Amino acid sequence: MENPLSIEPLFHLGPVPVTAPVVVTWVIMAVLAALAWATTRRLTLRPGKAQTVLELMVTTIDAQVADTMRRDPAPFRALIGTIFLFVLAANWSSLIPGVEPPTAHVETDAALALIVFAATIAYGIRARGMSGYLATFAEPSWVMIPLNVIEQITRTFSLIVRLFGNVMSGVFVVGIVLSLAGLLVPIPLMALDLLTGAVQAYIFAVLATVFIGAAVGETRDPAANDRKDPSDD
Repeated sequence: MENPLSIEPLFHLGPVPVTAPVVVTWVIMAVLAALAWATTRRLTLRPGKAQTVLELMVTTIDAQVADTMRRDPAPFRALIGTIFLFVLAANWSSLIPGVEPPTAHVETDAALALIVFAATIAYGIRARGMSGYLATFAEPSWVMIPLNVIEQITRTFSLIVRLFGNVMSGVFVVGIVLSLAGLLVPIPLMALDLLTGAVQAYIFAVLATVFIGAAVGETRDPAANDRKDPSDD
């Protein structure tokens, strides 16, 4: 097993080194984009199997976002859904012989965490305004400003460590058992790794939802605007 913190580049694009995790990431992005295009280019009122699976995924993501944020999930659907599907596909890529999942390398996890960090700020400013978002760092008192800033950084770091540690450990365990016990014995561990990859993708997406929900402000019921207040009669 190679050191996950030290990767030799496969080739260079000018002065930029390109490593194996980057190439695998590009392939996963291309495959997900192709599947999305193929599934959505001919949507019908009577969905086939592929469209039914897609609609089920969208409905599940919307329900999770709405339950977590108590907001309309539409503005957050694309980001949270893409994060979940990419992390899931990246984790499960370890089942392909000769492929090491990009999420087993800290660079990929750091990039994902930074996307969540930037999205938290962007959504927070959009919902509250610049002054309103900055004012949240002084809640409940201005004395809490340093701690709130540190919290913003440490929870981003926790996303990196959680995903990196769990995926890398799974890859190491399967690799070690495979080298010692042969081809068939590690199959139950690979099935467990499949489950772990799905759980870690779900946890990462839910934490991203929680962080963004905290940034955009107090939660509210998405259907609240559709209900009439009896006091108005």
